[in-house]
Amino acid sequence: MFESRRGHTLKMPRHDTATHGRRATWLALGAIALWASLAALATRLAQVPPFALVGVALGLGGLAGLRPAGLRAARPAALLLGVYGLFAYHLCLFLALRLAPPVEANLVNYLWPLLIVVLSPVLVRGPTLQVRHVLGALSGFAGAALLVSGGRLAVPAEGLAGFLLAALAALIWSTFSLLTKRLGHVPTSTVSISCLVSGGLSLACHALLEPAWRPAAAEVPVLLFIGLGPMGAAFYLWDRALKDGDPRTIGTLAYLTPLLSTLLLAATGAGRITPLAFAAGGLIIGGAVVGNWPARPLRPPGSGEGSPVSG
Repeated sequence: MFESRRGHTLKMPRHDTATHGRRATWLALGAIALWASLAALATRLAQVPPFALVGVALGLGGLAGLRPAGLRAARPAALLLGVYGLFAYHLCLFLALRLAPPVEANLVNYLWPLLIVVLSPVLVRGPTLQVRHVLGALSGFAGAALLVSGGRLAVPAEGLAGFLLAALAALIWSTFSLLTKRLGHVPTSTVSISCLVSGGLSLACHALLEPAWRPAAAEVPVLLFIGLGPMGAAFYLWDRALKDGDPRTIGTLAYLTPLLSTLLLAATGAGRITPLAFAAGGLIIGGAVVGNWPARPLRPPGSGEGSPVSG
């Protein structure tokens, strides 16, 4: 909507809305591609304590995106939301991976794209949940489950606290993503402040919970790439995509992350492609197609083709 010189309120042309939607999709795919590279990069940093890795990476990502406009526009609500999403999510996820079997805990964590789709009508004004969104999200989750579990999912007797923390991590990231869209007036540059604060809190957790660590020379380039890419630029892309796009569509696309991650691990020699991975890929890609299938526009009654003919 915008105002003409005479004061009349005009609607934004439909093609502008479509352009924003396509741009948001590409931004989301950029974030997903960067996140997919994280596992392959992390295999080269196996000796780095998790909270130290997150703290350093978020600090680098925050410094890279720091702008004077972001400092001026920072508001307590936006800062608290950023810390909730960036710090609390990683805290719950890392604790979950320690307290429960990692494969099963990571699978519970991958409920977050499904929660984005399901909770969109609750937390965001405008979107309604349609069958294609639910089917796409469920198909994507099934594919992610196959990839993460290797088809050998078991229900262990222990680790309940870890599973609850993994579910809490999924809830945190999904609600953080949706609430980000509600703060559409807040500049994306404010993400840098949240990264810096969250990075500081992560380093505090490192000091309290993990052994002392000093980076080796070979680890520095990988740390820089992670900080500038998956733990830096990806958050800025994700923030802009959610503010401009449809969270139901973006939530369905997010299941591409484990698929692309598996392909990159195989390409770097840290994993291999199995028939199960192909099946999972089909479910994930199929879910993305179904979830993004354009809705059929409703014809106004009595207009053009298909209207009743009196006679």
